[in-house]
Amino acid sequence: MISALNRLVDLVEEHLTEELDVTGLARAVGTTEYHLRRMFSSLAGMPLSEYVRRRRMTLAAAEVVRGEDDLLRIAVRHGYGSTEAFGRAFRAVHGAGPGEVRRDGGPLRTQPQLRFRLTVEGSNPMNTRIVDRPAFRLVGHAARVPLIHHGVNPHIQQHIAALPMEEHGRLKSLGDAEPGGLLQVCDDLDPDGTEGSELTYLHGVALSGDTPAPDDLDAIEVPAGRWAVFRTAGPHPQVLQETWAATATEWFPSNPWRLRPGPSIVAVLDRADDFSTATCELWLPVEPA
Repeated sequence: MISALNRLVDLVEEHLTEELDVTGLARAVGTTEYHLRRMFSSLAGMPLSEYVRRRRMTLAAAEVVRGEDDLLRIAVRHGYGSTEAFGRAFRAVHGAGPGEVRRDGGPLRTQPQLRFRLTVEGSNPMNTRIVDRPAFRLVGHAARVPLIHHGVNPHIQQHIAALPMEEHGRLKSLGDAEPGGLLQVCDDLDPDGTEGSELTYLHGVALSGDTPAPDDLDAIEVPAGRWAVFRTAGPHPQVLQETWAATATEWFPSNPWRLRPGPSIVAVLDRADDFSTATCELWLPVEPA
């Protein structure tokens, strides 16, 4: 995975002024676009699209400062059809318009070319199992919420708190498939994992494929496939979020699996009354790399 990501960075540089063909890039490094975007954003700390934008604007800024071409010619060379669109993108990265930068020589916020390197980590083993599951159904109460990387997501909290207490018991009694118990489900996640982007959050349970879902509940159909299941225990949600991050930084780079499209699922197996600590299982859909 480390070598694949470095090859991706090289390919981005080779085609920086062209329309980015992420599917073709993924094929060139032997993986899928979905897995590539997820791994890049997790390890680089920014979406692939944002990295490409910053690199383009870094090179464009050098051309603006040199002053050898007019701004329209520079804009077109970097994929913009007008100086207005180019100026908005330029200002978003550098904090100043191209005219100001040409006149004053700055300010400039450059994006160096990334290089991924292997560091020695993973001294603490991750408690993981691989599970084959037939098709099943996730049912419950769904809402569109923004993605928040760290800490408690207040939008999810509000969604769950709005449910009557008896509804939690009703949902739990409906579940008849693994993963068991009440589930926290994230679906339709932006592959880039951009903070603030919307996802579908479902508070519910798993039903076997032939169990009908009540008409008043939202449902997500999950096809048959393999899952990597990570068990966590400790302060909540910190340990869960740290484990989620470690799947990208440690587990996937050192194991012959990659993410496939599908919902991510958190099963809460045990918790303190105030939810300050919890034992959970994180289910991620995977396929052989």
